[in-house]
Amino acid sequence: MPRISQWFIGTAVIYVIIGMVGGIIMGAKQDFSLAPAHAHLNLIGWVSLALMGFYYNANREKAETRLATVQFWVSTIGLWIMIPGLVLALRMVPAGEPIVIAGSIITLIGMILFAVAIFRRAPGRA
Repeated sequence: MPRISQWFIGTAVIYVIIGMVGGIIMGAKQDFSLAPAHAHLNLIGWVSLALMGFYYNANREKAETRLATVQFWVSTIGLWIMIPGLVLALRMVPAGEPIVIAGSIITLIGMILFAVAIFRRAPGRA
């Protein structure tokens, strides 16, 4: 498996574990006010990043490009910014909104880079 695939899938597993622990804590406290952050972490962090890792595993020529590495880091950093910002916004902390907006835009850029990787011709192919 290409290293970039391992990065995507490995970090996705970490995010789903964090998401599951958060879900268990919400359930135990019967406080679901952070459910949107939980959902975003699971859908973007677990599902999207894992699917990206599987894509790069199936398309090894693309996995070895600089674009794949840049896309991993942009997507990861966007998530790292977006989720804490969303938690702050849900807790009604005014600073949270601009943080979640910035993280969301960075996460979107990561997805756009993934689209570029998908539609770009693989290196070495005519």
